[in-house]
Amino acid sequence: MPRLLRPPTRQLWHQLQQTNTAAVQQQQTYSYSTSSSVASPTMASIANSASAKLTSTETGSQDASAPKTPISTTSIVSKIPGRSTIPAEAASNPHHEIKRGTVVGFKNPYPSWSGAPGFGTMLRRVVWPSITGDLKMPDTSPPTVPVVKPQWLPDRDSSDKLRATWLGHACYYVEFPSGLRVLFDPVFEDRCSPFTFMGPKRYTPRPCDIKDIPIVDAVVISHSHYDHLSHSSILEVQKHHPEAQFFVGLGLETWFRKTGIHHVTELDWWEDADLSVTVRDGDHTREMTARISCLPCQHTSARTLWDKDTTLWCSWAVRADEKSVWFGGDTGYRAVPAIPAGIDDYGADYEALPRCPQFKQIGELRGPFDLGLIPIGAYYPRVAFSAMHANPYDSVEIFCDTKCTRAMGIHWGTWALTMEEVLEPPKMLKEALRKKNIPEVGVFDICDIGESREF
Repeated sequence: MPRLLRPPTRQLWHQLQQTNTAAVQQQQTYSYSTSSSVASPTMASIANSASAKLTSTETGSQDASAPKTPISTTSIVSKIPGRSTIPAEAASNPHHEIKRGTVVGFKNPYPSWSGAPGFGTMLRRVVWPSITGDLKMPDTSPPTVPVVKPQWLPDRDSSDKLRATWLGHACYYVEFPSGLRVLFDPVFEDRCSPFTFMGPKRYTPRPCDIKDIPIVDAVVISHSHYDHLSHSSILEVQKHHPEAQFFVGLGLETWFRKTGIHHVTELDWWEDADLSVTVRDGDHTREMTARISCLPCQHTSARTLWDKDTTLWCSWAVRADEKSVWFGGDTGYRAVPAIPAGIDDYGADYEALPRCPQFKQIGELRGPFDLGLIPIGAYYPRVAFSAMHANPYDSVEIFCDTKCTRAMGIHWGTWALTMEEVLEPPKMLKEALRKKNIPEVGVFDICDIGESREF
């Protein structure tokens, strides 16, 4: 049952944050390999050309007795000036909160947004029903979601398919056939919380550690909430993959630089950046490029009690060669009012509820996509959470709107953030697909944590 906690004072909050940060920094040090270098971002545009073919295998053919030449990785990010493909209504940046000519925060600019649940809503719709027994905490006792050890591709040349591995909640590791490796929303802690002693705790173990991931060229962050952005996980990525480039929404760059990470690019909705990665192994060189696009979604952001909605929440698209991925991160689709239990909120009485138009805009202007990573969990009770968290029926609509060819469900199976049963999202997903006359298997799927799928 959720407990009402007295909000900490600003001073206490900072003391606790400093204590946690100091503990992490004491355990971890930055390790920039001398054989890797990261170029500073420039504003020049790089053509989004296909990746060059490697003339030989990446490991090269060297005399076994000779010392092995270190592999050198160089990455360059070029932010594309302006926004070439953007809906007309988005040109004025209606999602910006502006005071005295300065952007001070962000908002969801459409009628599909009713607001994030405040203290009163949580008390009335979640806490009190939990006390009276009308709402029950989800049962997280095992067995829940199977967890398997991830199997990575042995090198950058191993597959001509797009390969995606679910690492729990919203974290996915995607291996592109071009050789590019992208990590989305890495959070490997037991708790998604600013504190190690309180907050939602994993009910499924992480399938691996960050040090086990062989290659990371880019890290994409959807927003600042603790189940999507972890200070210690980011430091761990930096430690083991110092050449990785980070892509974040507007306002988050400052947080990363304060963390000690400077190869970070922040983008606004509908902005793009080109990533160029060069890998040199002896006499052999591989060039890889990708277009990374910051796109809209419907959500919120915060890391403390005082920074609500001061950084931007985003979905993302990554295109490398002929393959593309749309990452939904965390998003709502419609704001559903209080309705009796068992009533279909997609039925005739509620069909006219406003839908977030941004997903159709994404599909029309940036789609189609080979793979969508689309949230399906943390939605109940709907009256409290629907505006910011899609349920599987919303997720299928988002899948269709964004013109994804295939999809995998994310944002479930790791932490019990809301009150639906932990195995309800995949069951409801099948119902939603069936209602939409989409096959229940092979189009929009779920998988075990640690499992890989090819597309």
